[in-house]
Amino acid sequence: MRIVSIGGGPAGLYTSILLKKLFPECRIDVYERNRADDTFGWGVVFSDETLDNLEQADPESFARIRESFIYWQDIHTFFGGERTVSTGHGFCGLSRKRLLLILQDRCKELGVDLHFEQEVGDVMQFADADLVLGADGLSSIVRERFVDHFRPSLDWRRCKFAWYGTDKQLDAFTFIFEQNEHGLFQVHAYPFERGLSTWIIECREEVWKRAGLDEKTEEESVAYCSELFGEYLGDNKLLTNRSLWRTFPTVRNETWHKDEFVLVGDSAHTAHFSIGSGTKLAMEDSIALRDAFVELGTNDIPAVLARYEEARRIDVLKVQKAAQTSLEWFENSARYLGQTPLAFTFNLMTRSKRITFDNLRTRDPELVDHVVEEFAAANDVPKTSSGRTPVPIFAPFQLRDLQLVNRIVVSPMCQYSAVDGSVGDWHLVHLGSRAIGGAGLVMTEMTDVLRDGRITRGCAGMWTEEHMLQWQRIVEFCHRESKAKIGIQLAHAGRKGSVSHPWEGDDVPLEGADAWQTIAPSAIPFQESWPVPKAMDRDDMDRVRDAFVASARLAERAGFDLIEIHMAHGYLLSSFISPLCNHRDDEYGGDLAGRMRYPLEVFTAVREVWPQHKPMSVRISATDWLGERGVTAEESVEVARMLAERGCDVIDVSSAGNSPESQPVYGRMYQVPFAEKIRYEVGIPVMAVGAILGADHANTILAAGRADLCCMARPHLHDPYLTIRAAGVYEFDDQYYPGQYLLGKPRPPQS
Repeated sequence: MRIVSIGGGPAGLYTSILLKKLFPECRIDVYERNRADDTFGWGVVFSDETLDNLEQADPESFARIRESFIYWQDIHTFFGGERTVSTGHGFCGLSRKRLLLILQDRCKELGVDLHFEQEVGDVMQFADADLVLGADGLSSIVRERFVDHFRPSLDWRRCKFAWYGTDKQLDAFTFIFEQNEHGLFQVHAYPFERGLSTWIIECREEVWKRAGLDEKTEEESVAYCSELFGEYLGDNKLLTNRSLWRTFPTVRNETWHKDEFVLVGDSAHTAHFSIGSGTKLAMEDSIALRDAFVELGTNDIPAVLARYEEARRIDVLKVQKAAQTSLEWFENSARYLGQTPLAFTFNLMTRSKRITFDNLRTRDPELVDHVVEEFAAANDVPKTSSGRTPVPIFAPFQLRDLQLVNRIVVSPMCQYSAVDGSVGDWHLVHLGSRAIGGAGLVMTEMTDVLRDGRITRGCAGMWTEEHMLQWQRIVEFCHRESKAKIGIQLAHAGRKGSVSHPWEGDDVPLEGADAWQTIAPSAIPFQESWPVPKAMDRDDMDRVRDAFVASARLAERAGFDLIEIHMAHGYLLSSFISPLCNHRDDEYGGDLAGRMRYPLEVFTAVREVWPQHKPMSVRISATDWLGERGVTAEESVEVARMLAERGCDVIDVSSAGNSPESQPVYGRMYQVPFAEKIRYEVGIPVMAVGAILGADHANTILAAGRADLCCMARPHLHDPYLTIRAAGVYEFDDQYYPGQYLLGKPRPPQS
């Protein structure tokens, strides 16, 4: 078997080592355009969890790599004139040049042929090889040769960065945030060799231009940055090695292999340098490719490459998600300049979601204790009866005259169990158990203001006296038996109505006498096979608006503490906001102001009849996940601002629902950045939703300042007593328990 690697970076060299060990008789050639001792960049970083994989894959090269490591445990953050130290992290680094030389030497020992200063013009010159590695990095000629097959996407980001070195000996991973008249600059720095450290400087592109760095030479840029960071560099210097200002691209490919060609390392995928995973990903690609050959042999190379890609995609996707979240944090770091150094550091540490409140508490309990104390002081949270400081989820929260005892919200969850809109025993038990479970705010399911505003025949309603009385029974139970407050979410399903229960067939339109005429801003069905809704005229608008007002009056009589207007997920008001489904050419369509006109009319009418001392929230879809075709995150900021100006107290920030074409990027806490954006840019309290999986995530979000309240749906289906259980875990002694449950309340340790 003959193997060719186009590219002699870590991916190409390490793959060659592992495959030569597996197949000693095969011929392997590595072609690298640079010289053997050339390298661009300075040091590389590995975390503790990466090292076991490398040691098992090739103990010989790992032993030499380990001999070159510099180890450290701490992260230093310089912000607001202070240094904040976090410990317990476990990193090691070495020179990128040293790593390449170690891998080159190991290749030579095993009989891999290395060809330096060899520019490959046409990858098809190796078409007779059994396997060709596209290990040629960001500007891969292998990827470009088969671009229609690999279908790459390159997401060029908003920051500029320059990769410097320094002769300053650092002893920790170091972040520096420094602001001057041009804007905010940030440094990612770490040691990698005695007397040498990496020093990456990053800033938004507009800051880079204001500073004139787009017109400066490499020498002039070094002079500017040396002066800017002189306080931190002292007598030490910034060092250059083709340290030009660049824009980072996130590289993704729809597939990584074609026939005998396969992409590894940066040619297949990139991850932002802020999480230090580029070399790790490349070398783990090598291990996965070797493992695929171990499993399947050499008789069917395309099958081996398919198995490699299958094995790697999920892990790479996870890292890229974390890296994307991290790079977006750094793109927007200026929004956090108002935070204290301690809160900022916690925010920074948890930015990628790989480190959470509990995880950081395990690594660095002292730091997290300080974060908890500061959060409590900033929010006037009293100590518990035993003298402890509550963690953030147990901080009270005020909305007008409504005080929530904690910041956990039971998110609306449709039960599809009402009879002609009337809720019953199921809803009493469902909502009552979550109230007893300790949440600060319990939200009803989407409750429709008209019979023809329902999603299904089993949807809850609030359009009759009977509906009010049934809801009143539930409200009174929650108030009597718990400390929870209860809110009602009022809605109209619009064009997504008149469908079957999910357990009868998800999203199947009703037929015949069971169906009803749906309405929408425009006569566009939600899916092509669905019935066409009626485009609303002014009479329809008046009828629906007045129904919201009537339902609000009934909600007040029922005793609800809060009303939420549903403007999300593609239901009626949401469909007015989104250009995907609002094609009107009158004053209720067109630009965002036009599309918001009717939703704002409904909100204002409800606010006028809802008691002034009681708060209102609005759930919005912050993005349609379809780029400029739909609602964007930037537009959602304007939506929130319009609502805030009309008396909305809190924005409940979700996403999607207006089109079956939407492609949300799911993951832990995946919608929180939308809530955070609105919180900082509008200055209104927000509720975060979306794969917040428990108290740990909620504490992370709150302590970092990303949201004010945390809504959870599925976790409360799994555990109605989530909050009570968290009170035991976090030793919150003052959690309310109903008298009937007091025997189950955890007792504080006896001294």
